[in-house]
Amino acid sequence: MEFLDYAFMQRALLAAVLVGITAPAIGIYLVQRRQALMGDGIGHVAMTGVGLGFLLNTSPVWMATGVAVIGAVMMELIRWYGKTRGDIALAMLFYGGMAGGVMFINLAPTGSNANLTSYLFGSLSTVSESDVTAICVLAAFVVLVTIGLRRQLFAVSQDEEFARVTGLPVRVLNLLTAITAAITVTVAMRVVGLLLVSALMVVPVAAAQQLTRSFAATFAVAVAIGVSVTIGGTVTSYYQDVPPGATIVLLTIGAFVALTALATPVARRRARAAAAAQTAGDPAECVIPASREAAGKAGV
Repeated sequence: MEFLDYAFMQRALLAAVLVGITAPAIGIYLVQRRQALMGDGIGHVAMTGVGLGFLLNTSPVWMATGVAVIGAVMMELIRWYGKTRGDIALAMLFYGGMAGGVMFINLAPTGSNANLTSYLFGSLSTVSESDVTAICVLAAFVVLVTIGLRRQLFAVSQDEEFARVTGLPVRVLNLLTAITAAITVTVAMRVVGLLLVSALMVVPVAAAQQLTRSFAATFAVAVAIGVSVTIGGTVTSYYQDVPPGATIVLLTIGAFVALTALATPVARRRARAAAAAQTAGDPAECVIPASREAAGKAGV
């Protein structure tokens, strides 16, 4: 545990824990909305904010937050009004964000591609006290939104039309989800990196879904996985001198594979037990349809 004696590791671990909480917390809503790659797109746009931060000699984290929020709002507007041309507009937004980041950081007197790399893939030694302060403030906002408005966000993520009929402000909640995702991206970029943060928002949720059936349980397990892999990846990065972002993502994928392997036989046993119980209780003419339905659920 000697790594805790170093101030930069203390900052990195605190940032890692906050990332492990916030990324799956908003990711679960993106997965429900089938917008799993939204975080990746926002990460591309946030690169412009990082470059502007170096060019204007301001905090790259706060500048990236502002640019990412603007980009997320634009993405939602394109989704509402873009129709058939929406995919082209999104592509230009994403690629423009990457190009802007590279251009601005090279125009900055103190900027270079090496500086940009630490934001793209994460870096332990460059997490400063000001970064930790910004991450704590932004993470608190994400947690408040994802937990405080969980019922409303879940309703909109499941069925927008039904949520609109019940009187929920669907567009406002959609915008809030996009803004929260943008803030999460900037929270995670110092640890995981802008290009890899989307994996941490999605894969822990997918892994949790292998074992859980309810939204609350999935939320809790996904956050637990997120915290575990971010801490594990940060410590591994310190001892093995490997990139923290890549290490964290590979651990997350490993957790998904392990939980899938564990859940598959359990799901099959449950399916067989349900089929046997249904067959025993149904009339003879219902036996074949019930068995087929159970087999379909079991993935046979």
